[in-house]
Amino acid sequence: METGSLQLGRETFGRSEDRGRRPTRAEAFALIDDWVTNERLKLHMRQVAALNEAWAKDNLKLPPDQVDLWYLAGLLHDADWDKWPDRHGQIIIAWLEERRYDPDLIHGIAAHGWHHFGVTPVSDLDKMIFAFDELSGFVHAVSLVRPAGYEGMEVGSVKKKLKEKSFAAQVDRQDIADGLSLTGLTFEELCAFVIQVQKGVK
Repeated sequence: METGSLQLGRETFGRSEDRGRRPTRAEAFALIDDWVTNERLKLHMRQVAALNEAWAKDNLKLPPDQVDLWYLAGLLHDADWDKWPDRHGQIIIAWLEERRYDPDLIHGIAAHGWHHFGVTPVSDLDKMIFAFDELSGFVHAVSLVRPAGYEGMEVGSVKKKLKEKSFAAQVDRQDIADGLSLTGLTFEELCAFVIQVQKGVK
């Protein structure tokens, strides 16, 4: 697989005639098992997948085929981070393009880091995967310092931790703010949704 020359910074990925071609969930999990050894990262990918799936199904009322698209984008968005952090985004996109998979899936994955990768978030999937990504990680970090984990977690406690710059310092607060701006949601709305969904993800 040639990856060194692959550049992000494109507005489109894949070919329009390949729209709808996707890996199965079993194939996606097999890829993750092959590429990812960090169990916390695997959990994060499952969490973003669950958030995407729930939003597409419950909020947007999308048909099952589109719900599956959202789920796969969340599941695979960080698939290359563990093995190739210096080429994050490039490896998974190359893998998907070589197999002529759905350009909407590929663009959604690129959009999870849109201002780093140089793509424009256009679709609802593009915007929501970006909004969920950093907030998901932050909410999980808050759960780890609570005796009851997600049980009884309130948006206010997450908001309070967000103001502590030393807490989960690796989480980009600006990305969280930018995500909210893209979606038009309030912090309270998005955070409450993240808490509700993630407490059921193992």
